[in-house]
Amino acid sequence: MLRTRITEMLGIEYPVLQGGMQWLARAELVAAVSNAGGLGFITAVSFAHPEELRAEIRRARDLTDKPFGVNVSMLPVMMPGDVTEAYIDVVCEEGIPVIETAGRNPEQYVPKLKASGVKLFHKVPAVRFAKKAEAIGADAVIIVGFECGGHPGMDDVPSLILVPKAADELNIPVIAAGGFCDGRGLVAALALGAEAVLMGTRFMACKECPMHENFKQWMIAAQETDTMVIERSIRNAARVIRNEAAMTVARMEAEGATLEDLLPVISGKVGLDAYLSGDVQRGTIACGQVVGRVREIKSAADIMADIVAEARATIARLQALSI
Repeated sequence: MLRTRITEMLGIEYPVLQGGMQWLARAELVAAVSNAGGLGFITAVSFAHPEELRAEIRRARDLTDKPFGVNVSMLPVMMPGDVTEAYIDVVCEEGIPVIETAGRNPEQYVPKLKASGVKLFHKVPAVRFAKKAEAIGADAVIIVGFECGGHPGMDDVPSLILVPKAADELNIPVIAAGGFCDGRGLVAALALGAEAVLMGTRFMACKECPMHENFKQWMIAAQETDTMVIERSIRNAARVIRNEAAMTVARMEAEGATLEDLLPVISGKVGLDAYLSGDVQRGTIACGQVVGRVREIKSAADIMADIVAEARATIARLQALSI
């Protein structure tokens, strides 16, 4: 075991968390990560109704007796506030041990989460937001660097800067996200002061991930330069794969497009259609720069075993350097 405050808090073997991914972070993937000793997060925004989320939680429980969490993104493009509250209710009623929130300040939900014994991990792209999360009662913060897939914020600061700064300025545990995919990255994050890493892109290229094989093969061939950031003009910056849909959004933004103009291209429904059809040029598909280091499709168990073995070997190598 690699013991940190996060492994102790969650009762897991390894400080490796699987990030929330719309349409992809479903029961099979989440359970596989948790069974492998990490912790998976079901993504609530994948489900049109709270009862569908409840059913997915129960399906995951049929696949694992290990802890897992629920990701609730409160980004205005993705989920209206009233639906957010309904999903929070399901999390509390189902006795989920930990929730990952992102997008808006989750302060209004803190009393309900605390009363239900749910740990709150809030995901942020800047240390100033991390400090606010600590102040409102978050149990840990996930700090995402500019390298991350999905929403890196507007400041363009990488993980190498954000992680140690957050660790220096906060008392609650810091979880590093953005640019991590292996054991060396895990050890680097721990050295910077983090208590765990959160990985999304690496678990996209996973046998249990329900993404079309075409996308997985695209990832295997991709370089670190094959992603791009869009949606800056609507202050919802998103790192996605560099495909025809992303280039269309970039052109539309340059021409002054509004959110309403962009929605037919960037909506989650388009992404779902792309995942199902295997059309890698369709949809704005979140993906981190670390895709350039992903070279194999493996099971979650094998990915975790590789991470742990490499982390231990890296620690041993570093210890051998001491005098």
